[in-house]
Amino acid sequence: MMKNIIYIIFALIILSACTSNTIYKKPENLLSKKMMADILTDMYIAEGARSVQNKELERLVDYMPLVYEKYKIDSIQFAESNFYYTTKIDDYEEILKTVDDRLKEMKLKYEEISKKEDSIKQSKNPEKYRSLEKPLPKEGIRTIEEEE
Repeated sequence: MMKNIIYIIFALIILSACTSNTIYKKPENLLSKKMMADILTDMYIAEGARSVQNKELERLVDYMPLVYEKYKIDSIQFAESNFYYTTKIDDYEEILKTVDDRLKEMKLKYEEISKKEDSIKQSKNPEKYRSLEKPLPKEGIRTIEEEE
């Protein structure tokens, strides 16, 4: 009987911790939803570029300070605004959807540019690319049936 009471109390404590009705005060320097979407978009790009080698052949460069500088904010202002919006789930979902749409659009534009550049390279050196289109010779290649 005592074990059951302890389990019930423990379950109530856990449930009450999960269902917080805390209302967070709006920060004085809250960033707008549009600006948050802009910043998060640039942050995702900066984080993705971190492992890519830059022009100076460097890797693992932290580009986040450049994002803060671009928007003339500091990491504390961003963190406070980000925390506030995470407590307003509908607003945060809207911001993240905007970021996701922008990143997908950027990816499509990049793919189009990449295709154009590839076709330009191919037109400048057609012999190099024609050799890739030729089928492999049949002689010297064994099939699975021949090996058995």
